[in-house]
Amino acid sequence: MITWRNGTVSGTRREWPGAVELDVSVDGTLVRALAYPALTGLPRSGDRVLLNTTALDLGLGTGGYALVVAIPDRLPPDPGPGGHLVKARYTPLQATVAGADEQGSEYYDVLREAEDIAGMPVVVADLHSALPAVLAGVFDEAERTGDDSRRPRVAYVMQDGGALPAWFSRTCAALKDAGWLAATVTTGQAFGGDLETVTVHTGLLAARHVVQADIAVVAQGPGNLGTGTRWGFSGVAAGEAVNAVAALGGRPVACLRVSEADPRERHRGISHHSLTAYGRVALARADVVVPGLPGPFGTRVAAQAAELGTRHAIVTVPVDGLQTALRASPARLSTMGRGLADDLAYFLAAAAAGRHASRLLRGDADPD
Repeated sequence: MITWRNGTVSGTRREWPGAVELDVSVDGTLVRALAYPALTGLPRSGDRVLLNTTALDLGLGTGGYALVVAIPDRLPPDPGPGGHLVKARYTPLQATVAGADEQGSEYYDVLREAEDIAGMPVVVADLHSALPAVLAGVFDEAERTGDDSRRPRVAYVMQDGGALPAWFSRTCAALKDAGWLAATVTTGQAFGGDLETVTVHTGLLAARHVVQADIAVVAQGPGNLGTGTRWGFSGVAAGEAVNAVAALGGRPVACLRVSEADPRERHRGISHHSLTAYGRVALARADVVVPGLPGPFGTRVAAQAAELGTRHAIVTVPVDGLQTALRASPARLSTMGRGLADDLAYFLAAAAAGRHASRLLRGDADPD
């Protein structure tokens, strides 16, 4: 169910591309709210706003904002002619966007004829928080091998299992500002990327043939829905993404969700999310990257990953130098509220997947 509130904008906290964070007074209490000006218009101090406070009331970690639904006294102008893809379909805030893969698009002919992604390495991850760590590994490997004269172009293909608006991601904004991310392609019900597509398949094709990406990363947007059951989590789509990459002639690289700090046993070592997505859902063969972690914990991770060896290629990747590379990330590193120092293994696993993708691009990485 939805919880609604009326409020008055007190001021702006910060802005990033596509979104603005506000202080809104609700019955005399200041709450943190988020508006997407493309949907609602730009709120100003003193504006009366209609809020959806559901996520805030539930105390959600990633999505703990009140969301501005409308500025009733000052509606935005009607949009001009645009595309015909409807995202967030049949919700009160459904939005029409111009799809890269729809008729009338300047990219339509390219995507209509495209059959594959020409062996492009694609890193598939469960959580959005893996994205900057994967890129840290990609670029560190390029620098180490002298290939940094032309950094690999990396595109992010965003699934719709988490946040639907790409504007919600400060990570994407920071990575793009720093030149680490060439483009974001939003797929399915997700929207707000540099390119919009109908499916993960056309998202991958757009990444390769429109963005001219050398490497792509596929993951859901910020946020994650999980129930604690084997199958009831949004990251199950990681396995489906492996199948899509393989169907299009790419090189799937499976990024493991690893944690030494998560208080939930089902996520310690290799998360059951990764074991299910790659062990049961992914029918195509992928390179499963196992970070070369030291000590008993590294031994545990390697033993868990071995269970995936009947279906996939297990590739052990050393993590030397990756901690330094991670510290250089232009985007804040955080997963489930834990930073780099709190859960180093998580970020090393993602960076190792990026390192392997960079080696595949160079043509000198083979499974063990």
